[in-house]
Amino acid sequence: MTGVYDVAVVGAGVVGSAIARELARYPRLSVALVEAQDDVGQGTSKANTAILHTGFDAVPGSLEARLVREGARLLAAYAAESGIPVEPVGALLVAWDEEQLAALPRLAEKAEANDHHATRLLGPAELYEREAHLGPGALGALHVPGESVICPWTTTLAYATQAVRHGVELHLDTRVEEVGRQDGVHVLTTGAGTLRARWLVNAAGLHADTLDARLGHRDFTVTPRRGQLIVFDTFARTLVNHILLPVPTALGKGVLVAPTVHGNVLLGPTAEDLDDKRATGSTADGLAALRARGRRILPELLDEEVTAVYAGLRAATEHDDYRIRAHPGQAYVTVGGIRSTGLTASLAIAAHVTGLLTEAGLDPGPVRELEPVRMPNLGEASPRPCERPDLIAADPQYGTLVCHCERVSRGEIRDALASTIPPRTLDGLRRRTRARAGRCQGFYCGAALRQLLEEARP
Repeated sequence: MTGVYDVAVVGAGVVGSAIARELARYPRLSVALVEAQDDVGQGTSKANTAILHTGFDAVPGSLEARLVREGARLLAAYAAESGIPVEPVGALLVAWDEEQLAALPRLAEKAEANDHHATRLLGPAELYEREAHLGPGALGALHVPGESVICPWTTTLAYATQAVRHGVELHLDTRVEEVGRQDGVHVLTTGAGTLRARWLVNAAGLHADTLDARLGHRDFTVTPRRGQLIVFDTFARTLVNHILLPVPTALGKGVLVAPTVHGNVLLGPTAEDLDDKRATGSTADGLAALRARGRRILPELLDEEVTAVYAGLRAATEHDDYRIRAHPGQAYVTVGGIRSTGLTASLAIAAHVTGLLTEAGLDPGPVRELEPVRMPNLGEASPRPCERPDLIAADPQYGTLVCHCERVSRGEIRDALASTIPPRTLDGLRRRTRARAGRCQGFYCGAALRQLLEEARP
């Protein structure tokens, strides 16, 4: 790899991809987006609760609170422009005992301090009117309008696609093994060769502290916090109308029940602090604990079929705020401690980081408007391509189903394989189309999808 980039962004999760997209607004900059794995959004960004937060319960006055508030507005507008599915279902923080009930007014005050003025306390009668299938014994709730569900897969891919189309060079399968500086230039030794950049942005997620330490900083330590989740079949979707949240604790927002834009229902996550940053497996104990919690929240949910289970690792640190720091003398910005709110805050984080780079001495040059991207809408609230006679009339491949569970057509598979950032694996294809994400988990369509993927490889 030859040449020197102006900026290298390490980590192509939702935050790193958003930063690369923001930097792409400056045509004079040469930018590299560097990712250890074989696709964008392969870490925490693909395995979260997929909630577009309002930031009502962030620590007032914190950087996270400001960026979540700004990011929610930016991402809602971006999603509408780009075809990313969003459903503003609202949330209910449900109190199951007197202590939790007493905490609700304080949470409402916290929301006010975070400039969210629409929360409202509900008594049991109105709560059960809104959520008829809720388990017995709930004493009340705090209604939080504006909390939404979103597609996290499409969000990361949209950012990265827009960045690449505007000149950002994406380096997949490029794990940073060493980092040093020579003559004012960062030298990144990777498994795919050497990269050089004048400025470096560390958006490495779970590994942000490791990269930070290699540059001489000990500002934070990432302790991977595993969140296991259960995905219930689309038949369960009628059981819940809102995101059902517990009263939060120091470990996070706790176990929730939430609809998804894909028509499923999520139960989770757990919150397990671990040492292993690769421990994304589910456990029998974790899933049993989730089912026990779920039975209290929404008893009928446990009678529904489970479509999948998965686990993600959040980049928890010893601090209660993001760890975003500029080091002007090193031409370096670290973006650490971005937890479950990172998806919501991503566009605001990107703007903030770009501002820090500029203040530290980067001259980005003139700015331009980016050409919009239009992503395939994977949400159930919009017609699937196989349900659109106009598309099928123009191209019959949109009427030929490959994945019957998720109603994914051959045309959608073809489009994904020919896209700006094509999938390299069946999992990557699933994140772009929903193929293999349904009831049979690829039992019937897996072989056909594998063949189409192999045929598309150069």
